Amino acid sequence: MAPYVEAFDMVLMGAVADYMKHSNIIGEDVAQHAEVFKAAFDAQRTFLMMACKHQQPLENEMGVLLKPMSDKMQAIQDFREKNRGSKLFNHLSAVSESVAALGWVAVTPKPGPFVKEMNDAATFYTNRVLKEFKESDRRHVEWVKSFLRIWTELQAYIKEYHTTGLSWNKSGLITPGISPGACPLAPPPPPPGPPPILQSETAKDESRSQLFAQLNQGEGITRGLRHVADDQKTHKNPNLRWQSGQVNSPSKTCAESPTSPMSPPQQPRTPLLELEGKKWRVEYQENERSLVISEAELKHVAYVYKCNNSVIKIQGKINSITIDSCKKLGLVFENVVGIVEIINSRNVEVQVLCKVPTISINKTEGCHIYLSEESLGCEIISAKSSEMNILIPRGEDYKEYPVPEQFKTTWDGTKLCTEAAENVG
Repeated sequence: MAPYVEAFDMVLMGAVADYMKHSNIIGEDVAQHAEVFKAAFDAQRTFLMMACKHQQPLENEMGVLLKPMSDKMQAIQDFREKNRGSKLFNHLSAVSESVAALGWVAVTPKPGPFVKEMNDAATFYTNRVLKEFKESDRRHVEWVKSFLRIWTELQAYIKEYHTTGLSWNKSGLITPGISPGACPLAPPPPPPGPPPILQSETAKDESRSQLFAQLNQGEGITRGLRHVADDQKTHKNPNLRWQSGQVNSPSKTCAESPTSPMSPPQQPRTPLLELEGKKWRVEYQENERSLVISEAELKHVAYVYKCNNSVIKIQGKINSITIDSCKKLGLVFENVVGIVEIINSRNVEVQVLCKVPTISINKTEGCHIYLSEESLGCEIISAKSSEMNILIPRGEDYKEYPVPEQFKTTWDGTKLCTEAAENVG
C-alpha cells in the first residue's frame, strides 16, 4: 500500500473517527448526517487506492472515476436540504458547506488552500453552534472541535503528499474502467436551486452544483475549446472576410454540454409560514406584502428563507431573526433580544421599531437598516457585503450613512492597524 494511502487511513482512524463519535453522542440528524459524511471519505479512500496504482487518466476520463465520490458529496447536500426544519440545522450546514473540500483531488496546483477555503465556509455555521450551545451543552462544543480538526488534518496531509495536486503512479497501470474512445458521462444536472442571491444559499448551492459538475468532468474545463488553424483566422487569411457563413467546426464529441437549454424548469416550492417548535419558519414567499407574525415570544426564533419581493412584520419580543437567501425583502420588527442576521441576500430593508442589540450582515448585496431612537446603540457587524446603509432618525425623517466597504491596513511596528479608507475623487 502506498504511503499516502496509509497516511489517509490515519486521518480516517483519527479525526474522522473522533467526529463520528461526537456525532453519535449528539444523535438525531447529526448522527445520520455523519454516516453519509463518512461514506464520502470512504469513497475518497477508494479513489486514492486506485490513484496510487495507476497512471493519471485523461482529462475527459476523470468524471467517470470521480462520480462515486461526487454522488456521496451530493447526498450530504440533499440531506441538509431535506431537513431544513431540524433544530440542529447549523450542524448540518457546517458539514454541507465544507464537504466540497473532498474535491481537492481534482484541484491543481494548490489543493491545500482549496481545503482551507472550504473550512472557512464551515466556520460560519460552527460559530453559530458554539454561540447556541457553549454555555448549555458542551457536547456540541466538542463536536465542533472534532469536525474542524478533520479539515486541519486533511490540509496537513495534502501539504505532505500532494502539494501541487494528487500524486498518480507514473509507472502504474492504465486507469481502469474506461474503454478506448468511450465518451465520459455527462455531469449530473444541478439540484433545484436554493439560495444565495439575496445571495445566500442559492448562490452556495449553485456554486456547489457547479463544483460537482466540474468534478465529474475532471480538469477538462477548457476541453470544449478548439484550436483554430492559421488558415481559418481572418487576420491571416483575408479571403475569409468576404465569405458568408461560418467556418465548419470539427465533428461534435459524444459528450453533451452540461448547460443544455433543455434542462428542466425549477419546480415551485410551497410557501410556508408556521411555528415549528420554537422556530417560526417563513419560506418561499413570493410577492406577499402583508405577512405578519403576531404571536412571537421571547423563546422563539424566526428563520426567513428564500422569500422574494415580500414584506414581513414581527410583533412582540423575539429571541433572534435570520434572513437567508432572500431578495427584495422588507422586514419590520419590534424587539429582538439576541441578533438579527442577514445572509446571502440582496436588496433587503430592515426597520427596527424598538430595540435590537446586534445586526449581522454577511454575503449580502444591498441592505438598508432603519434604526429607531431606542436602537441607536446597536452594533452592526458586516462581512463580504456591499451597498450597506444605516438610516438614523432625524425628527420625522431619516439620514442615511453608508457602511464602509473599503479598508486600509498598515503595520505600526507591533501589530496591524485597519481603518476605513476615505473615498478619493
